[in-house]
Amino acid sequence: MTKKIGLYTGTFDTVTNGHLDIIYRAAKLFDILYVGIFNNDKKNPLFSTIERKVMLENLLLEFDHVRVIVHESDLTVKVAEGLQVTSLVRSVRNAQDLAYESEMVYFNQQMSGMETVILLADPNLQYINSTRIKELARFGVDISKWVPSLVIKELERKIEEI
Repeated sequence: MTKKIGLYTGTFDTVTNGHLDIIYRAAKLFDILYVGIFNNDKKNPLFSTIERKVMLENLLLEFDHVRVIVHESDLTVKVAEGLQVTSLVRSVRNAQDLAYESEMVYFNQQMSGMETVILLADPNLQYINSTRIKELARFGVDISKWVPSLVIKELERKIEEI
Protein backbone atom coordinates (compact mmCIF):
# COMPACT_ATOMS: atom_id res chain seq x y z
CA MET A 1 0.00 0.00 0.00
CA THR A 2 1.28 3.45 -0.91
CA LYS A 3 2.13 5.80 1.91
CA LYS A 4 -0.02 8.88 2.24
CA ILE A 5 2.33 11.85 2.15
CA GLY A 6 1.08 15.40 2.66
CA LEU A 7 2.63 18.81 2.20
CA TYR A 8 1.29 21.84 4.06
CA THR A 9 3.04 25.04 3.04
CA GLY A 10 3.04 28.57 4.31
CA THR A 11 5.20 31.46 5.31
CA PHE A 12 4.68 30.78 9.06
CA ASP A 13 5.92 34.24 10.04
CA THR A 14 4.86 33.91 12.80
CA VAL A 15 3.51 30.48 13.71
CA THR A 16 0.03 30.81 15.21
CA ASN A 17 -2.31 28.44 17.00
CA GLY A 18 -4.30 28.39 13.76
CA HIS A 19 -1.30 27.01 11.88
CA LEU A 20 -0.67 24.45 14.59
CA ASP A 21 -4.30 23.34 14.60
CA ILE A 22 -4.12 22.61 10.86
CA ILE A 23 -0.81 20.78 11.27
CA TYR A 24 -2.12 18.63 14.15
CA ARG A 25 -5.25 17.74 12.17
CA ALA A 26 -3.33 17.05 8.95
CA ALA A 27 -0.82 14.90 10.86
CA LYS A 28 -3.68 12.47 11.60
CA LEU A 29 -4.38 12.07 7.88
CA PHE A 30 -0.92 11.23 6.59
CA ASP A 31 1.83 8.69 7.16
CA ILE A 32 4.31 11.52 6.54
CA LEU A 33 3.45 15.21 6.68
CA TYR A 34 5.88 17.79 5.39
CA VAL A 35 5.43 21.30 6.70
CA GLY A 36 7.03 23.52 4.12
CA ILE A 37 8.22 26.98 4.99
CA PHE A 38 8.22 28.76 1.68
CA ASN A 39 9.85 32.14 1.27
CA ASN A 40 7.46 34.95 0.32
CA ASP A 41 9.25 38.30 0.21
CA LYS A 42 5.92 40.05 -0.49
CA LYS A 43 4.96 39.32 3.11
CA ASN A 44 8.05 41.11 4.50
CA PRO A 45 9.00 38.37 6.99
CA LEU A 46 10.22 39.27 10.45
CA PHE A 47 11.98 35.93 10.99
CA SER A 48 14.44 34.24 8.66
CA THR A 49 13.36 30.93 7.13
CA ILE A 50 15.85 29.14 9.39
CA GLU A 51 14.42 30.82 12.52
CA ARG A 52 10.92 29.79 11.46
CA LYS A 53 12.11 26.24 10.80
CA VAL A 54 13.67 25.94 14.26
CA MET A 55 10.52 27.32 15.90
CA LEU A 56 8.27 24.88 14.04
CA GLU A 57 10.54 21.93 14.73
CA ASN A 58 10.47 22.75 18.45
CA LEU A 59 6.69 23.12 18.40
CA LEU A 60 6.23 19.78 16.62
CA LEU A 61 8.56 17.56 18.63
CA GLU A 62 5.70 15.21 19.57
CA PHE A 63 5.31 14.10 15.96
CA ASP A 64 7.91 11.72 14.57
CA HIS A 65 6.24 11.64 11.16
CA VAL A 66 6.08 15.42 10.64
CA ARG A 67 9.08 16.97 8.95
CA VAL A 68 9.74 20.67 8.56
CA ILE A 69 11.40 21.75 5.33
CA VAL A 70 12.44 25.10 3.88
CA HIS A 71 12.19 26.03 0.25
CA GLU A 72 13.27 29.37 -1.10
CA SER A 73 11.87 29.43 -4.64
CA ASP A 74 9.92 26.91 -6.65
CA LEU A 75 6.34 25.98 -7.34
CA THR A 76 4.74 24.01 -4.53
CA VAL A 77 3.77 21.19 -6.89
CA LYS A 78 7.36 20.82 -8.10
CA VAL A 79 8.61 20.54 -4.52
CA ALA A 80 5.77 18.11 -3.75
CA GLU A 81 6.63 15.90 -6.71
CA GLY A 82 10.25 15.72 -5.54
CA LEU A 83 9.05 14.60 -2.09
CA GLN A 84 6.61 12.05 -3.59
CA VAL A 85 3.70 13.87 -1.95
CA THR A 86 0.29 12.33 -2.57
CA SER A 87 -1.78 15.34 -1.45
CA LEU A 88 -1.26 19.02 -0.81
CA VAL A 89 -2.82 20.41 2.37
CA ARG A 90 -4.34 23.87 2.49
CA SER A 91 -6.41 25.72 5.04
CA VAL A 92 -9.30 28.10 4.59
CA ARG A 93 -10.41 30.73 7.12
CA ASN A 94 -12.99 32.61 5.08
CA ALA A 95 -14.56 33.15 1.66
CA GLN A 96 -11.54 35.15 0.45
CA ASP A 97 -9.20 32.26 1.32
CA LEU A 98 -11.58 29.82 -0.39
CA ALA A 99 -11.57 31.82 -3.63
CA TYR A 100 -7.77 31.96 -3.66
CA GLU A 101 -7.31 28.30 -2.72
CA SER A 102 -9.87 27.14 -5.30
CA GLU A 103 -7.82 28.72 -8.05
CA MET A 104 -4.64 27.15 -6.68
CA VAL A 105 -6.31 23.72 -6.47
CA TYR A 106 -7.25 24.00 -10.14
CA PHE A 107 -3.76 24.92 -11.33
CA ASN A 108 -1.98 22.43 -9.07
CA GLN A 109 -4.32 19.66 -10.28
CA GLN A 110 -3.78 20.64 -13.92
CA MET A 111 0.01 20.80 -13.59
CA SER A 112 0.56 17.68 -11.52
CA GLY A 113 -2.63 15.67 -11.12
CA MET A 114 -2.11 16.07 -7.39
CA GLU A 115 -5.10 16.28 -5.07
CA THR A 116 -5.50 18.99 -2.46
CA VAL A 117 -7.04 18.43 0.95
CA ILE A 118 -8.62 21.62 2.29
CA LEU A 119 -9.10 21.90 6.03
CA LEU A 120 -11.45 24.55 7.35
CA ALA A 121 -10.09 26.69 10.15
CA ASP A 122 -11.42 26.07 13.61
CA PRO A 123 -14.06 28.81 14.10
CA ASN A 124 -12.28 29.89 17.30
CA LEU A 125 -9.06 30.43 15.34
CA GLN A 126 -10.27 31.73 11.98
CA TYR A 127 -9.47 35.39 12.63
CA ILE A 128 -5.87 34.79 13.65
CA ASN A 129 -3.24 35.77 11.13
CA SER A 130 0.48 36.30 11.44
CA THR A 131 0.42 39.93 10.31
CA ARG A 132 -2.08 40.90 12.99
CA ILE A 133 -0.16 38.95 15.66
CA LYS A 134 3.08 40.78 14.83
CA GLU A 135 1.30 44.13 14.91
CA LEU A 136 -0.30 43.42 18.29
CA ALA A 137 3.01 42.16 19.72
CA ARG A 138 4.75 45.37 18.64
CA PHE A 139 2.16 47.32 20.66
CA GLY A 140 2.69 45.14 23.72
CA VAL A 141 -0.67 43.35 23.58
CA ASP A 142 -0.93 39.97 25.33
CA ILE A 143 -1.04 37.51 22.42
CA SER A 144 -0.84 34.34 24.53
CA LYS A 145 -4.25 33.05 23.45
CA TRP A 146 -3.26 33.13 19.78
CA VAL A 147 0.33 31.84 19.72
CA PRO A 148 2.43 29.38 21.74
CA SER A 149 4.74 30.71 24.48
CA LEU A 150 7.82 29.85 22.40
CA VAL A 151 6.59 32.19 19.67
CA ILE A 152 5.93 34.96 22.20
CA LYS A 153 9.52 34.70 23.46
CA GLU A 154 10.92 34.79 19.93
CA LEU A 155 8.70 37.73 18.97
CA GLU A 156 9.79 39.67 22.05
CA ARG A 157 13.42 38.99 21.18
CA LYS A 158 12.93 40.10 17.58
CA ILE A 159 11.02 43.25 18.53
CA GLU A 160 13.83 44.26 20.90
CA GLU A 161 16.32 43.91 18.03
CA ILE A 162 14.36 46.28 15.79
